[in-house]
Formats: sequence, C-alpha cells, structure tokens
Amino acid sequence: MASSDQTVLQFSPSSTSLSAKVHPLVIFNICDCYVRRPDQAERIIGTLLGSVLPDGSVDIRNSYAVPHSESQDQVALDIDYHHNMLSSHQKVNPKEVIVGWFSTGFGVSGGSALIQEFYSRETSNPIHLIVDTGFQNGEASIKGFVAVHLSLGDQPLAAQFQEIPLDLRMVEAERVGFDMLKTTTVDKLPNDLDGMEASMERLLSLIDDVHKYVDDVVEGRLPQDNKTGRFIADTVAAIPKLSPQAFDKLVNDGLQDQLLLLYLASLTRTQLSFAEKLNTAAQIL
Repeated sequence: MASSDQTVLQFSPSSTSLSAKVHPLVIFNICDCYVRRPDQAERIIGTLLGSVLPDGSVDIRNSYAVPHSESQDQVALDIDYHHNMLSSHQKVNPKEVIVGWFSTGFGVSGGSALIQEFYSRETSNPIHLIVDTGFQNGEASIKGFVAVHLSLGDQPLAAQFQEIPLDLRMVEAERVGFDMLKTTTVDKLPNDLDGMEASMERLLSLIDDVHKYVDDVVEGRLPQDNKTGRFIADTVAAIPKLSPQAFDKLVNDGLQDQLLLLYLASLTRTQLSFAEKLNTAAQIL
C-alpha cells in the first residue's frame, strides 16, 4: 500500500513564557509622542530599546516614535528615520538594543502583523507593547505581546499575538507623575509637598493592609504563608530603631531642607526674571 504525504498545520516555536519589565520613562515618552502626533494620525508606533536580562526577561528602558502612514492593507514606515534614531541612541548608550515596538490604541490591529514582520528582521522575537493613551476610567491599559507564527508545512500563513506578563516598576517620584498622567484634567502639577503627602497616604494605606493581614493570620481567618511572613519580618527589620522624638526631628530636618531648596530655587528664578527685564529695558533705552 502506498503511503500518502500529509501536510500538518503547526505553530512555530516561540518564547511565550517571556516576560518584560517596562520603565516609566517608556510610558511617558509614548504619551508625549501621542500628544505631538500629526492631526491626521489615529495612532503612533515606534521602537522599544532595552536589553535581555540574565534570567531571560526583557528590560524595556527607552523608546522613540517612528513616522508612518497606514491604510487598511498596508503600512509604510520611515526606515531611514528609524535607523538614524537608533544610531543616535546607541551613541549615548551602546548597550541599548532593539527589543520590540510599540503602538497606541486598545488592541492588535490589522497592520500589526506587517509591522511585527519588519521588527522581526531587526531583532529576534520582538515584543509588541500596546499603550491605551485614553486612560479610560483613570486606568492605564498597558499590554505586551509576542507573535507565534502559524505555518502550513514550510509555508508561513499568519501570526498570532499572545499576551505576555508585564512588570511596571517605579519609585515614588515616578508614581506621582504617573498618577497625574492618568488624570485627564489637572488643575496644577503637584509640588514636592503634595507628592510627599500622596506618598505618605499610600504608605499608611499599605501599613493598614499589612496590619489587617497579620491580624487575620493570627486569628486564623487566613492561612499562614511563610514567604510572606519572612518578607514582612525583613521589612520591619530594615526600619531603623529610633525613638519618636528622634524620628520627628529627622523628618522635620529633612522637610526644612526641602523648603530651603524650594525657597532658593524661587529666589533664583526671581533674580533671573529681574535681570532679564533690566537687560531688555537697557536695550530699549
């Protein structure tokens, strides 16, 4: 009996277990580029820069927008601009390489597969980062994808985007700015005291959550977790042992230093403005 050849549909292997860490600067850059986009552009796309960490995760540290035009069936990228920007960035930080690309919007669009194919020639297994710049309901939708290719024998057919875990980490100063970014209307930017107040309120809320968790474990309402317990113990041990009076003095001294810096900065701005007006008056006379 003659055997017949069979053609099997298969997915090309890909690192679907890949994860990525996104720095807040990337989100700020994307939102800034979206605000400055051309009037006829519905979204912006661009390049993600970073590095691959020893544990295999991708560290996304920088980004830049790439001019483009797109229709329903095609996408045109300014490749020369892309390469010039990449060369300029690598002159400043040669360790940053292309790790993927970004776009604004709510999800994967029809032209995303074409752009993914281009970046696949720039780097292996590029990450597609999608940022919702609308911040609906005050929440930021930030998602990452990798492409898994479906092939029929040796013939590629299509690409399927699979979501990967994202880790958005930031210090308190960055978090204050990010929270303001999620607000669609802002009366004024927060100063240092407002940022400190917001940080202290968040710290008190976290302390209340930890206190409630410990009480629930002690009372038997929640099962104990050795890993969480060790983490709480290490956090408490890292706090310096100070008396309330010494702690108050330390905080007040730091606050007075901040106020002094604000006063000096305001005084410097006033002197510069005064000197500029004198210079302008002298030129008129």
